[in-house]
Amino acid sequence: MKLSLSQRLRTCALIPLLLSVCWPAQADPMPVHYVQGTFHGFLELRSDSGNIVAYGDSTQVVHGDHITARTIFKYKDGSIDDETTVYTQHHTFHLLSDHHVQKGPSFPHPTDMLINAGTGQVTVRTTDKDGKEDVKQDHMDLPSDLANGLIPVVAENMWPHTDQITVSMIVATPKPRLVKLVISNRGEDNYSLLGTSGKAPPNIQIWVIGGAAPTFAREQGPSYAEGPMMTIQLASPVWPDNSSEK
Repeated sequence: MKLSLSQRLRTCALIPLLLSVCWPAQADPMPVHYVQGTFHGFLELRSDSGNIVAYGDSTQVVHGDHITARTIFKYKDGSIDDETTVYTQHHTFHLLSDHHVQKGPSFPHPTDMLINAGTGQVTVRTTDKDGKEDVKQDHMDLPSDLANGLIPVVAENMWPHTDQITVSMIVATPKPRLVKLVISNRGEDNYSLLGTSGKAPPNIQIWVIGGAAPTFAREQGPSYAEGPMMTIQLASPVWPDNSSEK
């Protein structure tokens, strides 16, 4: 038996958020308003011209009080953008570790950064155009609001009436550097679904679907410092066409 949905468009609310980097700002805690669970989603990465350049998988698995989230993009040119984040959610979100790898033709400066928030150890591996690897290890005094790999989760947990929050992030420039990331609420947009109700980098915008269970919907910004503008958005599996089968 096949069930069909009525082709009715319903308009729903999106909460757009603006992310900008600054240095002399006090950071805020990352409160848990919506407890995170296990999921598996699909993403696509589009260029500024609208062409799909990469497909992605986003998974999150709960192990006791530890949550492991991984997002990996596989580019058409063979490049890889792979980030694995481990965190806890006791009243506030707390980062335990983050491992972010970017390599391939789409990344002029391939980077492999590993953050151990418990020990404060930050390791950055970079590769120059001749293939020579450079490894930098730093011991840093890491704040409790470190948000590497957690930005979508933090955005989903912002109350609609909150104007902005500020969190900390480590960026590889290529030496690890601690900066502040300001997440500002930009109001609401609408969307429709079929059948369902140094030099500061450019700002990044994230859209979150609001309601009882907020979730990431879309992101616009560069994939790396000084990179081209890209759009990350949700995608769905494509089923094989069996119309010719009898």
